[in-house]
Amino acid sequence: MRPGPDDRIDLHTHTTFSDGTCGVDELVRRAREAGLDAIGLTDHDTIAGWAEAPEAVRCHGVAVVPGIEVSTEYGHSSVHVLALLPDPSPDTALAHEILRARDSRRTRARAMVERLSADFPVTWELVAEQVAGEATTVGRPHIADALVAAGVVADRHEAFASMLAPSSPYYVGHYAPSPEVAVAAIRDSGGVAVAAHPASGSRGAAVPMELLESMAAAGLAGVEVDHREHGESERRRLAAFARAHGLLTTGGSDYHGRGKPNRLGENLTSPAVLEAMISLSSSGTEVLWP
Repeated sequence: MRPGPDDRIDLHTHTTFSDGTCGVDELVRRAREAGLDAIGLTDHDTIAGWAEAPEAVRCHGVAVVPGIEVSTEYGHSSVHVLALLPDPSPDTALAHEILRARDSRRTRARAMVERLSADFPVTWELVAEQVAGEATTVGRPHIADALVAAGVVADRHEAFASMLAPSSPYYVGHYAPSPEVAVAAIRDSGGVAVAAHPASGSRGAAVPMELLESMAAAGLAGVEVDHREHGESERRRLAAFARAHGLLTTGGSDYHGRGKPNRLGENLTSPAVLEAMISLSSSGTEVLWP
């Protein structure tokens, strides 16, 4: 099956298996309510939500494109790469990188909570209450939710702007592969690598053009041009870069449920781009069609 010419496709969403607030079924139901025909299920550094996707697709009639948002690091900035339709096998280089990063995230989260607990009423047990289950990738958003639950801050935004910021004395780093290593691992897994929100300055700094050049040389297949954190000038610049390098251009909401103001379907990917991704993927992973 292929996407229809008028399909509305949002290739960037999150669930409670990472830092979203909706389960997989609720996400797909909300996608249907938003008038979407397909979504990318791209939780941070995990494929745990993939197992629940077929039933959600059957119940709600919205296609799911299996994916991952892979966390990487460049200097002191976090750079994210969408891996769409990758091989989920545990013996791939991509799986090894993700497992190493997830283990490091959990160790880092415990270290940050230990530092915070010296000054605020936050414990690891309170953080654990914000996590959906063992398969969830634990990260700073869950610590932020614990700080909200403890009455320390009003919302995630306030937590990230203060005690969870990289400049904070409570901050602890964690392992993440370089963007080029992640792109190569996604490519080698048969997946399609897309630079996620590369012009966003809210995560440290926008991705330098020379890094995008290096990622393209490593096998980058696309650039997420349409994202709420990109202004018109950034969108034009990224679209021009994609044209010059023969890359696909995508759009996505980066939906997190209550965790962010992003709305499902606020940015879309064309059906022709999804069809090109299906052709590019050699992993055997398929879009889950209704």
